[in-house]
Amino acid sequence: MIDIRDATPSDAPKLAELRWEFRSSRAPNIETREAFVERCTAWMQRELAPASAWRAWAAERDGVIIGQVWLQTFQKLPNPTEEAEQQAYLSNLYVTPSARGGAGTKLLATAVAWARAHKIDYVVLWPSARSVTLYERHGFTQRGRAMELRI
Repeated sequence: MIDIRDATPSDAPKLAELRWEFRSSRAPNIETREAFVERCTAWMQRELAPASAWRAWAAERDGVIIGQVWLQTFQKLPNPTEEAEQQAYLSNLYVTPSARGGAGTKLLATAVAWARAHKIDYVVLWPSARSVTLYERHGFTQRGRAMELRI
């Protein structure tokens, strides 16, 4: 069974490891795994604090973190026209390959539900080629390299 829960600062070391797993094979690395995980852990611990604009959720199976998704909220300046002002950036949706089969969908659904509940007007992301169909199934449309979901 897969459980989705809010990520906490204490999850940062494992989440940083998953970030390395997710991104390190996509381009030449500019730092060692150990240096990246240390730097990313510190960043994640800071950004998982309550006052941060970032939110993250962890997917667990049998008490082990197998995936994550991050969402950063931001506001545009007020507009006198009908234009979305509450927005979010969705990033780092990743499930370790051996645990795939529903966790990514649950993570994405959790982030989208949170955005709806918090009256986010617009969610943007930059998908990998492999993830486009997942986002499309959740109502995102593609515009160039970015995808968006109007809520």
